[in-house]
Amino acid sequence: MSGSPRFRFESAPDLPGADAASKYGFGAIRRVVNRLWDVSVEGVEHVPLDGPALITPNHLSFCDSVFVPASLPRRVWAIGKGEYMDDWKTKHLFPALGMIPVDRSGGDAAQVALDTAARVLDGGHLFMIYPEGTRSRSGNLHKGRTGAARLSIRCDAPIVPVGHIGTVDVQPPDQFVMKPRLPVTVRFGAPMRAEDHGDPSDPRVLRIFTDAVMFEIARLSEQRYVDTYAGKETEAAQAATTPTAPDRATGPATAPTRPAEADRSPLTPPARPAISVPAGR
Repeated sequence: MSGSPRFRFESAPDLPGADAASKYGFGAIRRVVNRLWDVSVEGVEHVPLDGPALITPNHLSFCDSVFVPASLPRRVWAIGKGEYMDDWKTKHLFPALGMIPVDRSGGDAAQVALDTAARVLDGGHLFMIYPEGTRSRSGNLHKGRTGAARLSIRCDAPIVPVGHIGTVDVQPPDQFVMKPRLPVTVRFGAPMRAEDHGDPSDPRVLRIFTDAVMFEIARLSEQRYVDTYAGKETEAAQAATTPTAPDRATGPATAPTRPAEADRSPLTPPARPAISVPAGR
């Protein structure tokens, strides 16, 4: 795995997950990834080696939850969908590795998961959350939920945006087997904080900060940004009207669009111009 530093395990017996299972489980995952895939890790120096930080990747495939943690220099905890607790294959393994299940219907159940995530960050550790809330099946990068921004402000922890390329080729949606010997790139961006986008106590800054994080993820992942939340129904509608994304090998990513009028606050900045990421990786 090129570009990935030596892994340092952090013991945390008072937090979700079993120390022994996490230590040996993540070690095994990193060895398997190194042997079976050609993974390039870029910008890992942006990940703090001490203290709390939120890791916020784009989400295209189940194996995103393999390649991103395997590219980190530290142990990480993560939000995972509550449905994993209904499957005998995952209900014990994933929580032992530090997964915090979340009820995606929202409400009090989701708040319990966020409170647990805050404990991880307050303890000075890394926490991974997918800001889109679910996998994108269109290949586009979708509008971010504000949960990561809320945690960042609440716990005074920076957000490290992450964009990866190649994971959906390794494991397309709804396929169980991960195809070996394929290239994957994981890119970490510079840490971001809410105060760089306004007063963190102003609720409008939650959306501005979240949009800024998503724009950076779009740059890192070379995805087209669409101003709708991820979900099967919305993505099916987009598939009928959205042109095919440009070939990464021949053109830069499309610039993120402006937020929809209903979501734009007076503080929302205009869309950023397109930023080309070198191709050919």
